[in-house]
Amino acid sequence: MDNREQVLSTMKTAGKPVSAGEVATLSGIDRKEVDKIFAELKKDGAIVSPVRCKWEPAK
Repeated sequence: MDNREQVLSTMKTAGKPVSAGEVATLSGIDRKEVDKIFAELKKDGAIVSPVRCKWEPAK
């Protein structure tokens, strides 16, 4: 599983909107790497922000 898939999996497992810092803590991936993956996921429309600074997988 690559880091992108692991970030999405971590977000789904959390079951609530999470910040990049929370994803980094839960997944063990470096925060800078999580920020980079979040940027890619936002551009692709794979994650959405229901609350400011918190993200969840798009439905």
